[in-house]
Amino acid sequence: MSTTAPEKHEFQAEVKQVLDIVIHSLYTDKEIFIRELVSNASDALEKLRHLQLTEKTIHDDGLTLEVNLTTDDTANTITVQDFGIGMTRDDLVENLGTIAHSGTKAFLNAVKESGGANESLIGQFGVGFYSVFMCAEEVKVYTRSWHSEGTGWCWTSDGSGSYTIEEAEGVRRGTKIVITLKEDAKDFAADHRVKSILERYSAYIEFPINLNGEKVNNQQAIWLQDKSEITEDGYKEFYKYQAKAYDEPLDWMHFQADAPLDIHALLYIPGANPEMPGFGRIEPGVALHCRKILIDPEPKKLLPDWLRFVKGVVDSADLPLNISRESMQDSALLNKIGNVITKRFLKHLEGIAKKDADKYQKFWDDFGIFIKEGATSDYTYREQTSSLLRFESSMFEAGKLTSLADYLDRAKEEQKEIYYLIGPSRKALESGPYLEAFKARGIEVLFCYEPIDEFLMTNLREFKEKKLTAADSNDIELEDTAVEGEALPEDQVTALCDWLKTTLGETRVKTVAVGKRLVDSPIAAMNADAMMSASMRKIMRSMGRNDEMPEDSISVNLEINPRHGLIKHLSTLRESNEDTAKLIAEQLLDNALISAGMLDDPRSMVNRLNAILEKVAK
Repeated sequence: MSTTAPEKHEFQAEVKQVLDIVIHSLYTDKEIFIRELVSNASDALEKLRHLQLTEKTIHDDGLTLEVNLTTDDTANTITVQDFGIGMTRDDLVENLGTIAHSGTKAFLNAVKESGGANESLIGQFGVGFYSVFMCAEEVKVYTRSWHSEGTGWCWTSDGSGSYTIEEAEGVRRGTKIVITLKEDAKDFAADHRVKSILERYSAYIEFPINLNGEKVNNQQAIWLQDKSEITEDGYKEFYKYQAKAYDEPLDWMHFQADAPLDIHALLYIPGANPEMPGFGRIEPGVALHCRKILIDPEPKKLLPDWLRFVKGVVDSADLPLNISRESMQDSALLNKIGNVITKRFLKHLEGIAKKDADKYQKFWDDFGIFIKEGATSDYTYREQTSSLLRFESSMFEAGKLTSLADYLDRAKEEQKEIYYLIGPSRKALESGPYLEAFKARGIEVLFCYEPIDEFLMTNLREFKEKKLTAADSNDIELEDTAVEGEALPEDQVTALCDWLKTTLGETRVKTVAVGKRLVDSPIAAMNADAMMSASMRKIMRSMGRNDEMPEDSISVNLEINPRHGLIKHLSTLRESNEDTAKLIAEQLLDNALISAGMLDDPRSMVNRLNAILEKVAK
């Protein structure tokens, strides 16, 4: 009950304009006002807890440090009360009469000057408070300062440009805000609506938050705790809560730093890839907090997009929020925080790879595609992501993976390149003509099976100053090696090459020559188009971009094996039965195109095979 007549005050001259911005433009979601009021209440409690350590006398010192919310859908009201530091009459005028005033900022400066530190404070009280007028028809603020002497006060406003202040009896220490809601905001008087907001934004506030007598924040901000205080089960339970997951995480990284930036991060690798076929693209899963208060549940610019599979929390006391707390003023600082965390996470993955091969194998099987995406598209972290890449190899059995660094450790001293082959499967690559020359010379070849591998290898280009080279490239030069079998005489080889080029036509065959790489196969096709490899053609065709590809007739460079029996027979047959020799030459070309993954339409090949069989059957 008031003991004096209300004093009417006009806001500062510009306040009405600023209020209009706050109410209609500053926030994208009206529910933010509950987060702001609860955050301010938490600040007030934190300030009081600090004072309890420095002051001998505090009014109503036995009150519990908690935030209480009460909803009344009949009266259409919501009440937010704390037993924190409270305000005097002058505080009301200074804090609530001036939009840009920040009591919290002033308090933080005072703490620093006294040699203390308190990282649990957040916000700019004035502006955060005024977000309430997005939904409020009228707001009453009952408050009583922590000072032993003093009285209670009631501040009232409808947000239209003025407010009143009057004394009030029976006010406890702290602040109680009674909000009468507008017609279009009645849903905020519903218990379940407010509970969902509190669980979303304020779940980790240190002080108890009670809604209609029931505590709603039962989770701890374990990312701010010391690692030694958290059990393995504690980490797993937090993952399930934060990520809304039912599986257990494969691994996690708990990281804390205070220089050059204050960062607390707890990042998880899920137990399975949520982007497996049929599940679609996922949104970023690392929530951004500032001193336990949720700022953005899915910040798109915090971590690189290729780390979108990571779940967890990043909290920084250094975040300079704009006055709505909904976006960052300094995107460069956000990028810097993201850069620090990304490097540490990639280093964490390197540690797993070194210490636990089985766990890294599981990680690679599920999430290797994301690392390839990063190595392909993000030059900033290319050195780290390329070190994390894994491939099957011609040196090991199927299923065993190796890194680029380990490949180089095994490579011959004079070897200047890292060789790889791209194909649909290991079986296809091992049965093709391109591997045999490398096997004969004891040179290791990496196997790549996924569509992205073409982009990956083309974009990486090199690793530790060693060029990445496709083993089916046209211009590979290999040292001579002893090969069994007698070759055709040189003059017959020349004649056969000329005949093949003429017979097969220049539109399909650019050159025909003897190749050093063939050991067991009779012929091999090398793509003559350096800008459009076989794998690239497949990728573009699957994307429906046929109009951007060259004409269907692929021009290739053919290499023949003059020691192979089929080539020797063809050389003889072209002189005795040229019609049959032409059929066999065309079939050899299609066989080579199939091995190279460059045969687009096999229908003509089937008809030709039938013609050859008919001749053989006679």
